[in-house]
Amino acid sequence: MTPYLDYAATTPVDPRVSRFMARFEGPDGLFANPGSDHPAGQGAAAAVDDAAQQVLGLLDDPGFRVIWTSGATEADNLAIGGLARGVARRDGRRRRLLVVATEHSAVLAAARAAGSAGMRVQTLPVSGDGLLGLRTLESALDDDVALVSIAPVNNETGVIQDIETLAGAIHAVGARLHLDAAQAVGHLPEDGLYRHADMVSLSAHKFYGPKGIGALCYRPALRLEPLLHGGGQQGGMRPGTLPVPLIAGMGEALRIRADQGERTRQRGLQQRLRQHLEALGGVVINGHDDGSAHVLNASFAGIQGTALRAALADLSVGFGSACNSRGGPSHVLRAMGRPDALAHASVRFSLGRFTTESDIDSVAERVGERVRRLRAISPVWRELQAAGSIEDVYGVTTPQRMA
Repeated sequence: MTPYLDYAATTPVDPRVSRFMARFEGPDGLFANPGSDHPAGQGAAAAVDDAAQQVLGLLDDPGFRVIWTSGATEADNLAIGGLARGVARRDGRRRRLLVVATEHSAVLAAARAAGSAGMRVQTLPVSGDGLLGLRTLESALDDDVALVSIAPVNNETGVIQDIETLAGAIHAVGARLHLDAAQAVGHLPEDGLYRHADMVSLSAHKFYGPKGIGALCYRPALRLEPLLHGGGQQGGMRPGTLPVPLIAGMGEALRIRADQGERTRQRGLQQRLRQHLEALGGVVINGHDDGSAHVLNASFAGIQGTALRAALADLSVGFGSACNSRGGPSHVLRAMGRPDALAHASVRFSLGRFTTESDIDSVAERVGERVRRLRAISPVWRELQAAGSIEDVYGVTTPQRMA
């Protein structure tokens, strides 16, 4: 079986989570509607409450309210769209929304929708290594900013933002902070990270839980408007019968989330893969060196992107974000100053709980063989070898660090 190195797109459900979820299925399970008053419903409601406690344990802050959603995409839309609707209904003066240029497409699309609803959206640029600078943020902040949305860990590059420092500037002007933490769970030391936030989006299938369940965690003082309408479940914020097995699975996945030992193991695997790839030469590693251990994004100079994707089609790796089906160059890499041709010839390798050294070596060997084959017939690669400057060959001024 081909090794799986696309954990940033989705993770397998951990067998321990699957066994736990089985308790909530079938006629003898806790399958009842948690909104029902009878004993079976009360048992299901207790399971939902237990899962909520796991979420609050992750956040290390009981001051959040947990709203169950279908995943981080819905949570992002509820955070941004719900706040925009609330501002519009109150005719508040804070009508500006700041989003980082490298955010997930769910955040960027939700921001665009908020713009059509009367919010003024401003996109914040990042440096060549993907970091949002404090000065860049401060220059955009004022007392008309309602919300800033930042991913602690980028889904394509693994870049880690300095949330503690950025949050201080945001709260200094009275704005709110939303964290799209889909890629952060299990990959960052928590240490009070989420206490700096006003809203946090989570998605269970990114940390070995089931697909179709996530959460928006928000401060009760925030006056959000619901996006869906129906019954009174979850205080009317997200109506509909709660999927108890999925919620319970998410809670169990949080209970067994990765610790520092697993992060250290994955860092070793990431460095092993990086050494393999850089030995090929002509490789640009996209993202800050101190990024998350589970993601390595590399561009292969001298190769056409479509040819590279075709050559690697049988490998379970990523090209940009799995949620972006347009197939063009990654907006994340373009925001980091990568030329379109180089951004298109990039691969996201993402590791996980079940990745082994043999997986790394096998994928690296296959990638290396195919990259060498493509470069052997590439005039751009010959030009690059002759010129020695990736900036000259690709016609860009942004420095590109090439191994």
